[in-house]
Amino acid sequence: MIGWAFIFLILALVAGALGFSGIAGTATNIAWILFVVGIIVAIVFAIAGRRRPM
Repeated sequence: MIGWAFIFLILALVAGALGFSGIAGTATNIAWILFVVGIIVAIVFAIAGRRRPM
C-alpha cells in the first residue's frame, strides 16, 4: 500500500505541475489515505508477529 501511495503522490505532483489542480487534489487525498492505511496495517502486522505460536 505504501508503494501505491507513492505512485499517487508522484501522479499528484505531475498533475499539479501541469496545472490539473482537480486531479492533483484527488490524487493527493488518495495517496494520504493509502499511506495511513498502510501504516496501520504495518503496525498491526508488527504487533501480531510478536506473539508466540500456539
